[in-house]
Amino acid sequence: MEEGEEINAAEEERENISLKDLSKKLEEFAKARDWEKYHSPRNLLLAMVGEVGELSEIFQWRGEVDRGLPNWKESDKEHLGEELSDVLLYLIRLADICGIDLADAASKKIVKNAIKYPPKFF
Repeated sequence: MEEGEEINAAEEERENISLKDLSKKLEEFAKARDWEKYHSPRNLLLAMVGEVGELSEIFQWRGEVDRGLPNWKESDKEHLGEELSDVLLYLIRLADICGIDLADAASKKIVKNAIKYPPKFF
């Protein structure tokens, strides 16, 4: 496989990654650093809340922003992506440590919300 093909394969793998794949990568990451002892539900929740605070800071003084963030610099969008990723990764790790299948729980919640909030027809 040539260099260009390797890059395309890596990009495709990132695009198709599942919550289970991310969970496995996070578990391996924590094990390799002997961090599992710190990954209690409480600690993970507090870490995630801290990351939500960092995410909030990005929007704090901007007022309303347009969908797609057309007026944002690429560096600001990249920073936003990093903070969103931090929140997502802590959420996935927290669900995993608590024994919750996050994809299944989210799918069930969407169904419950559809029943609770049916579309209005005018």
